Amino acid sequence: MKLTGKAARAAGGAGDGPAIILFGPQLGENVGQVARAMLNFGLGDLRLVRPRFGWPNAKAVAAAAGAHRVLNEMRICEGLEEAARDLHHLFATTARARELEKPVMTAEAAAALARRLHGEGRRVGVLFGPERSGLSNAELALADAIVSIPLNPDFSSLNLAQAVLLCAYEWFKTADHTPPVRGETAAGPPATKAELAAFLDFLVAELDRTGFFRSPTRRRSLIQTIRVMFERRRPTRPELNLLYGIVKQLAGHGGGDRSL
Repeated sequence: MKLTGKAARAAGGAGDGPAIILFGPQLGENVGQVARAMLNFGLGDLRLVRPRFGWPNAKAVAAAAGAHRVLNEMRICEGLEEAARDLHHLFATTARARELEKPVMTAEAAAALARRLHGEGRRVGVLFGPERSGLSNAELALADAIVSIPLNPDFSSLNLAQAVLLCAYEWFKTADHTPPVRGETAAGPPATKAELAAFLDFLVAELDRTGFFRSPTRRRSLIQTIRVMFERRRPTRPELNLLYGIVKQLAGHGGGDRSL
């Protein structure tokens, strides 16, 4: 497929859109097919987390069918936090219901929200799990919303490239309805995943220091609840700076300058 005319202009250049994050991909050829699907719809920011094959990979290059630009600019990361550290909003795809309390939306609704966030100057990513097992709750915890693609219940098997293609296509369709880029919101620039993670580490350390976690057996579940709560709220940078000050004041010490 070749993008021409109005469609190409609407899609923007490769990389002008959500980052696609593949967690633990198992086959190089699947990554090549993902790169091809991305470039079909004007996406170019591909990130791999702990791929289970070596790189460079000849099968990936062959399967990309000319989408070398995506593979050449691809990032390989050691962990999901590294892959998402510069993002403000992360969608995760899963085929199974989970107990985590996160919004669940179709690929179409997620694309519309991603386009709006993108228009506000926020960086967005879409996370896909390993081909066989999908994402665990630990990986889903970092996401702000879950993307579920409705399929024939008698045959609901999608390969990795098909799932990426469907999400990329829904993103591409929203292009003609994009509001002009407005930059940061009135509440201030949004905090990135890395900035929020640093604040949460600081908060947990202060809670440990003041003896908040009285039951060691509940410490892990309470920390998980706190992280999910803040991920759902998505504070801005000024809000995080205010929270740093509040926590330091309540903890009874200055603690140094932790402003973003």
